[in-house]
Amino acid sequence: MTNNAPASPDAVCKAAEQLDAHVRETIQWHFSPETGAPFWLDWAKKAGWDPRKEIKGFADLVRFGHFEDEWLRGGPVRRWVPKGLAQKPVFVFETGGTTGIPKSRIVIDDFRIDYEMLSETLPDSHFPKGANWLMLGPSGPRRLRLAVEHLCQHRGGVCFCLDLDPRWVIKVIKRGAMAELKLYQEHVIDQAMTILSAGHDIKCMFVTPKLLDALANRLESGGSSIRKAGITGVFCGGTEMTTQWARFAVEELLGPEVYLAACYGNTLMGLARARTLEAKEGYKILYHAPQPRAVIQLADLNDPEKLVTEVGKTGRVMLTTLTKEFFVPRFFERDEAELEPPCVQFPWNGVSGVRPFREFAATTTVGVY
Repeated sequence: MTNNAPASPDAVCKAAEQLDAHVRETIQWHFSPETGAPFWLDWAKKAGWDPRKEIKGFADLVRFGHFEDEWLRGGPVRRWVPKGLAQKPVFVFETGGTTGIPKSRIVIDDFRIDYEMLSETLPDSHFPKGANWLMLGPSGPRRLRLAVEHLCQHRGGVCFCLDLDPRWVIKVIKRGAMAELKLYQEHVIDQAMTILSAGHDIKCMFVTPKLLDALANRLESGGSSIRKAGITGVFCGGTEMTTQWARFAVEELLGPEVYLAACYGNTLMGLARARTLEAKEGYKILYHAPQPRAVIQLADLNDPEKLVTEVGKTGRVMLTTLTKEFFVPRFFERDEAELEPPCVQFPWNGVSGVRPFREFAATTTVGVY
């Protein structure tokens, strides 16, 4: 039996019980005066009910309604720091911000925990312990740079990073300055090529789909390839990862000697790991959230209060984050997807076909890097 095989009813039931227990623990932490975040303690006072007494499991989180996007725009940012963690060093990671105030979330150790969990899913045969990494993705106030660097260090390697400002890229795209966009992409690939040529013995890489395409093309123009450059494992993320692209990446850009680990993640959720991509499944990309720390559900496209329960049906992604650092109940993402069933490795529902939510698709700039 492979990890992609269907999960047993007992495994699904056990995972649900673990999730309910985790919800109760998380609620106790965030709504206790001694440990809770000021935002949620104030919220409970205004709401007039005590979640510690009334939330018995995951299904009860409907009592919170939907987490509002605007709550994360602006400060004071310490209102999100749980009192139980107030003496810890705090990071701030941003998402969005091309126009207006970006969404910010506080982080203490979540990004480390998320990527250590990811590390457990990476095959050592292609992501060797002790190997050095190239981080070919966005820098600045985003979690990716520090998270990938921690992943590399956790596995015993040294991470090499470069400069990439996606907010500038979006502005260039909106101006229609495609020649300038090409120059900026070449600037980023120039940095990657310099690192790869410097004798650092890099074997693993985080990269986005468009940058993987660009790097592979640059290497090919010089008579090389991703594999010949010494890379054996590629960790890739981004909504540009379609089934068609995955097939192209595995069969042409990388080849059988290089393993492609696909992930769907963001600053609020952490990482949803994809099942191993297989030719016999048409390279379909199926993601499962890191439950119980985060849960993905799909809401009906016509009725946001109705959940999608039929496998294969389309819905809008709704995220719940449940960590000691951060509690986000029932937050609507800007994505839609199809519902997928539990499997042996992940005995809870997953999603496939992740793409911008149709109501925002015309105004959302994706795959900028």
